Amino acid sequence: MAANHAEAEGEVEHESETKFEPGKMILEHIGDSHDWHLWGHTSISLPVIAYSPEQGLKIFSSSRFEHGHAAYDGLMLHEGHLVWEDEGCTDGLYDLSITKNVLAMLVASVFLLIMMLRTASSYRKNKGMAPKGFLNVLEPLILFLRDDVAKPSIGKKADRYMPLILTVFFFIFINNLFGLVPIFPGGANVTGNIAVTMVLALVVFITVTLASNKYYWKHIFVPDVPVWMYPIIIPIEILGVILKPFVLMLRLFANITAGHIIILGFFSLIFIFGAMSPALGYAVSPLSVAFTLFMSLLELLVAFLQAFVFTLLTSIYIGMAVEEHH
Repeated sequence: MAANHAEAEGEVEHESETKFEPGKMILEHIGDSHDWHLWGHTSISLPVIAYSPEQGLKIFSSSRFEHGHAAYDGLMLHEGHLVWEDEGCTDGLYDLSITKNVLAMLVASVFLLIMMLRTASSYRKNKGMAPKGFLNVLEPLILFLRDDVAKPSIGKKADRYMPLILTVFFFIFINNLFGLVPIFPGGANVTGNIAVTMVLALVVFITVTLASNKYYWKHIFVPDVPVWMYPIIIPIEILGVILKPFVLMLRLFANITAGHIIILGFFSLIFIFGAMSPALGYAVSPLSVAFTLFMSLLELLVAFLQAFVFTLLTSIYIGMAVEEHH
């Protein structure tokens, strides 16, 4: 009897281990991690860098955690976060690790740097000549951002802010595209990480604040309305200063994350129906793959649109800050 009971418990545990959990799978794919999963049980281990005032600096490979099943040097992974093994919290712990998203941003930044340096070099060598090859795609995009986004929004001072505008656009666009590639070095959900979008929005907020002139602040604190409306209008204007970067952060994060969730959700249908019946899984797979491909193609458009919208709003906010009094 005891043997049968133990065998039954073993079967339940085995089923719970092998049962497909779409929610867990989706959250793991859209979240950050201390290793880069490739296929099956194969992954790239990334450096774990932790610092605490009491224990100093600790540097080791994430393979020491055995995919989150083990602790090492007093540290462990809990729901993808680095915590103390004994306390299960992050008190006094600073996680400076090279995570999947950090590595993906470095790869995208190197790619962006090489692309722009090669473009500048080509222009120097072929000065006055028509662009060739990849420049035929890149040049119209840069001119579009300058002539149809920056100049109409900012005006005469547009050229001063073009480096920022181009950097913001191409950084978001390249990371969006890399996020749609299912194999290394793609697959990271960089722009779907709210910490990344928050930093981008913070850069825009600081730029707008430093670039703003006296007319911008006069419009906020001394608006051109009757004095009795000041208690209503001024708080709204101050709130608007804070909400503008907040909306930038939230829009990019929500749209990119939603796209990844929908694609993974359609793909998960194969395994969900397959768990009910193998025949049902095979029957659903063509439809699931078709919807996944459709959403992937739609996400290519979204990758450009979200980069464009973020850049356009950045230009508009800068233009509002530097606009001269008429």
